[in-house]
Amino acid sequence: MELLPVFQWLEATAVGTTIRESLWLFPMIQCGHLLGLALLGGTVLVGDLRLLGWGLRGEPVETLAGKLQPWMVGALGVTVGTGILMFLSEALKCYYSPPFWYKMGMLVLATGFAFTLRRRALGTRWGRVTAIVSMGLWLGVGFAGRWIAFY
Repeated sequence: MELLPVFQWLEATAVGTTIRESLWLFPMIQCGHLLGLALLGGTVLVGDLRLLGWGLRGEPVETLAGKLQPWMVGALGVTVGTGILMFLSEALKCYYSPPFWYKMGMLVLATGFAFTLRRRALGTRWGRVTAIVSMGLWLGVGFAGRWIAFY
């Protein structure tokens, strides 16, 4: 299936056009995206640093993960929601941008890892390796996302 017509259609939607033609909408959505990313990064970092044994040692890993989970899910929801809105306003730019495709791939890997393997590694001897992989995946998402603006 050729994706270019889909991306063209998405960019031409009323939502995409409105955001693209507005002076303030894209920057406001981008601010929400960055705030969501900051919260998401913070929850991932706190959890991964605890898995490494670097902080909050008085809190059991499983308990901390349970407390961070709603914040991580909420932050991911804000980040993905605002990301979709930004994407709609510049879908064709994204289609032709290798960093966009890298980011989407890394996002799928990082999210899948966070909600499957990372959960299973809580409190096991694999915790440290899991934390390092998790931080690497999320760093890749952030790096590729930043790269989109400069490509």
